[in-house]
Amino acid sequence: MLELLVYLHDPELVARFQRRCGLFLIEAAHHSGGKTRVSTGTQTHADKPRGQLKDRRDHQEKHSNCNVKYEENGGAVGGHGRPQYEVRNWLLYFLFLLSAGLGHEFFYITCLPCIHWNLDPFLCRRLINIWALVMYVGQVMKDVLKLPRPLSPPVVKLETRVDAEYGLPSTHAMAATSISFTLLLSATSRIQFQFEVGLLIAVVLSSLVCLSRLYTGMHSVLDVICGALISAILMLLTYPYWETFDHFQLTSPISPAVALVLPLLLSYTYPELGHYSTTRGDTTTILGAGAGSSVGYWVNEQLGQTFEPRGVLPVPLPTLTANALAIGTARSLVGAVALVGTRQIVKTVSLWALYFWYGVPQSDRNARRRREIEVPYKFVTYTCVGLVNSILVNRVFILLGL
Repeated sequence: MLELLVYLHDPELVARFQRRCGLFLIEAAHHSGGKTRVSTGTQTHADKPRGQLKDRRDHQEKHSNCNVKYEENGGAVGGHGRPQYEVRNWLLYFLFLLSAGLGHEFFYITCLPCIHWNLDPFLCRRLINIWALVMYVGQVMKDVLKLPRPLSPPVVKLETRVDAEYGLPSTHAMAATSISFTLLLSATSRIQFQFEVGLLIAVVLSSLVCLSRLYTGMHSVLDVICGALISAILMLLTYPYWETFDHFQLTSPISPAVALVLPLLLSYTYPELGHYSTTRGDTTTILGAGAGSSVGYWVNEQLGQTFEPRGVLPVPLPTLTANALAIGTARSLVGAVALVGTRQIVKTVSLWALYFWYGVPQSDRNARRRREIEVPYKFVTYTCVGLVNSILVNRVFILLGL
């Protein structure tokens, strides 16, 4: 079993997948007679004695404590700090980069709210709840287990922002699995659609995101498998209580207090590391968005304006006409502008207030990494984003005739 785990965590396995998909380190490419021969200088797993496998693990553990910057984690970089690589299959390159984007903030702040604005707020609420749970568990596990990301070389790393984070589990894999299958399971009681088609879409989307983490060189095969399995286990354990929690979230008088206090407490008590990592800030962002959305949905329920589909459930899937497409596009653009605008305004104001409170010069951008500044500014910012998404945007649509 240990040998299997070491094999699945081997960076050479990721590098082989990248080469199969047409992504090569420049330093590993040697051209001869118009043909390309790849030589990474790294033995394959089959050629490695057990002692060398242990040396690889020791080498990775040694690097895990100093991977604050990409260069310090063994990354092959160019003159401007970018990895030097060669792309020989541009179709897969753009496909996997697009798939990887489904796990970034841009997707969460646009596509998830679009489900609320154009389909059913119930589904958006359910997705945000599960998303916040699995992402918090995944982020904490990363910083508790402290298993490093794949080394470069032999791996090509296409993302450098999160390279200071640890690897296992892959939160992209966790988010993709939970969002895809939570939407599938929840939509069956709300919207009429062919389940087999929905299942195929869920499998394809989650698989693309998982494979993208290998292609971008940010996770080992073990990271991705564990991420998907942990997400599936969390869904299995919580599924019997989804309806109970939904009722509590919408009707309990203490729901707003729980929704705000618990995530803020979890953000402040997030595990400390010996170096700065984006995990605490990203986790606070997710918890803040979940808290704001939860309070907003509770407010809508108290006001009797939930903006949910009317009629006998499940309702027919809306027909995609030119008019419906135009309205949906307009809603998405107005909503995205509202959320991004809220984010920028509240972020600027909250940072100014915190810098003033702690006597920090406004020019000191590194100060926002301190817990006493990072946690409150991110939590307040994204709580406001969640509130605007769940309360204000639909009302703006009514005013605009959308």
